[in-house]
Amino acid sequence: MWLFKYNLVEKGIFVRISSIEVNGFRLLKYFKCDLEKDLSIIVGKNNTGKTSILTVLDKFLSPSERNSFSINDLSIDIKDRILGILSGQENFPDEKSFEKIAISLKLHIEYSEDDDLSSVSELIMSLDPDDTSIILLFEYDLSYNKLEEMKNYFTSNSEKYADSPEVFLKENIKNYFSPISRKSILANDDNIFIDLGKLNINLRKIIDFRFISAKRSVTNKDTDKTLSTQTAKIYKKKVETDEEKEAIEEFKNKLRETDISLDGIYERLFKDLVDKVGKFGGVSENDTDLKIASSLQHRDLLDSNTTVQYTYESHAFPEHYNGLGYMNLISMIFDIEYILGEFRRTKSEKPAAISLLFIEEPEAHTHPQMQYIFIKNIKNLLNNGLAREDGRLVNLQTLLTTHSSHIVSECDFDNIKFLRKDSDNKSVKSKNLRSLAEEYSSEDPAQDAQYKKYYKFLRQYLTLSRSEVFFADKAVLIEGDTERILMPAFMYKVDLEDNDSGKIPLQSQNISIIEVGAHSQTFEKFFEFIGIKSLVITDIDSYYMKEKTDKNGNIQLDGNDLPVQESEKCAPNAPEATHTSNASLLHFFRKEKQDLSFFKGLQAQGKILSKVNDAWIQDENGSLCVAYQTEENGFHARSFEDSFFSINKALLGTDSTDFPSLTKKWFDKYIQGEIDAYEFSEKAVGSKPSLAIEILLNSQEDDGDKFSNWIVPEYIKEGLLWLKKN
Repeated sequence: MWLFKYNLVEKGIFVRISSIEVNGFRLLKYFKCDLEKDLSIIVGKNNTGKTSILTVLDKFLSPSERNSFSINDLSIDIKDRILGILSGQENFPDEKSFEKIAISLKLHIEYSEDDDLSSVSELIMSLDPDDTSIILLFEYDLSYNKLEEMKNYFTSNSEKYADSPEVFLKENIKNYFSPISRKSILANDDNIFIDLGKLNINLRKIIDFRFISAKRSVTNKDTDKTLSTQTAKIYKKKVETDEEKEAIEEFKNKLRETDISLDGIYERLFKDLVDKVGKFGGVSENDTDLKIASSLQHRDLLDSNTTVQYTYESHAFPEHYNGLGYMNLISMIFDIEYILGEFRRTKSEKPAAISLLFIEEPEAHTHPQMQYIFIKNIKNLLNNGLAREDGRLVNLQTLLTTHSSHIVSECDFDNIKFLRKDSDNKSVKSKNLRSLAEEYSSEDPAQDAQYKKYYKFLRQYLTLSRSEVFFADKAVLIEGDTERILMPAFMYKVDLEDNDSGKIPLQSQNISIIEVGAHSQTFEKFFEFIGIKSLVITDIDSYYMKEKTDKNGNIQLDGNDLPVQESEKCAPNAPEATHTSNASLLHFFRKEKQDLSFFKGLQAQGKILSKVNDAWIQDENGSLCVAYQTEENGFHARSFEDSFFSINKALLGTDSTDFPSLTKKWFDKYIQGEIDAYEFSEKAVGSKPSLAIEILLNSQEDDGDKFSNWIVPEYIKEGLLWLKKN
């Protein structure tokens, strides 16, 4: 039976936290985050509550004077409500209609009937055999009576606090909020519960919570011995758990032998001192003689006498000679090893039902390659530490927060939890990336199949190439290499020309540039999901239909003896131009017909869109802008290259040697005016990435403008100016 249960645990059936709910804590106003059974990766932009999750878990699961709640832990709504009541700006509530004021944490726990439930059996509330859940509720609350008492005291002593209810609350919050309560509650009814405090249930037997903070003590100062101190801690844990018994006993025996040798040395060293004490008085002749003996303790010895070194070409160097990145990584591994020892506990102790480890920002001080290595190996490192000598497995769940796109790119897509602020910036929501699959679905079988392809591509693309978008405020979706290489220069020039002090420069904004070809529509649901402002820069891709001919110039006919039609690329201002082949334009503007005239006639404000009822509509306040070539100086370009050269012909000069990516024959024809910019870009460009680099190489600086001898195409400038606005 034991082996059967062991195998179930191996397969992932065990007591686990399925989700955490937080209410009233900082930005975690009404917050819920689902957890994976082993590793959950929590990502999001700065100030979206990642550290707050760690803090609230620590305050509730490891309460102490050090980490007690303060006024700054209250959500803005709760804080404003209390201050409004104290100042009299808000009426004192009626007791019957009083809504509880509290910071709370709910842990939703799931279990299987095959689990070892001895540690949690007292917490099971439901008698329904199909209900395999436990809900633990932790609260730090202000009762109605305490609120009334608080109001009366402040009113009577307002002068003492300079008539500032905030100063009063800051100094007295602990006097009125109740101590943390811990309950196991019935689902959907908080009033039916088991009080863990009254039953004297040891929470540590249920959940053992540990964390590795981003504020780690590793430095590379000469005096730093962080790693050496950690080895002492790890050794103590090994002694406590009776692991490595043979090696530890050998260590103790050597210390005993050393004690005997040192006793003789100490006797000689301190003989004069002992004699003086004897002659000083107060010690009778027949009393016990004073003796200084050696008493080396194996536990204490490592605290101050163990040194971590690293070797290079047979030379040993102290730990602080290592770079911060390596020291940080090694320190984390040491910390994890120590914490796993804490989770395993001694042979006489049973591990907690759930061991919860929180690792905050492991990327600190480390370069990208080291971040890849860390996340690739973290699961193995954790899993290898789960088994005890007696065969028990530690039931471990790990939460990891990060700002590193490199770590995210190596993670399982379904393990990622994305934190996003609400539109009011007063609260945060958590989204599971696994639920994104539901967004890419449709009841229409044909459309559903297309969405599934989009989703498959999106997962692969984001994890392999563009994970930084998870941390961006805005995104620019571009077609190809040319725009990717030149986009930073475009942003620089737009900032230089549009130097409005009220706007944050594009180069100072958190903008992700993503190369998507002509498939920007693939990303629309993802950008809605993470809620960022997006600019699509694409080509108008104009063409017309013509009769298809064979190599002899004869018109080809179909089965009905009608001429076969085929598309032919052309400039948008060509008389025959009638259509656009750009799938993104047709998708976002809901155009089944490929009518070119609609797009040529669209003004800038008409290119800004919002999503309403699963359809994009034109909206000047929208979150998406689609920019494409417009008529400029009497010429309407089809792609970036002809748009750029139509307004920057002077940049080329008269000699093609500065632009080796351009074919000399067509270069000369364009310079001499024999062909237009459209034909030139179609026939002369050999390598688009090389062309972009050559544009930068041939740029000249003048009057503070590093790219003074060329200008940004109008449609790109138009889109970037829109993106620049907050």
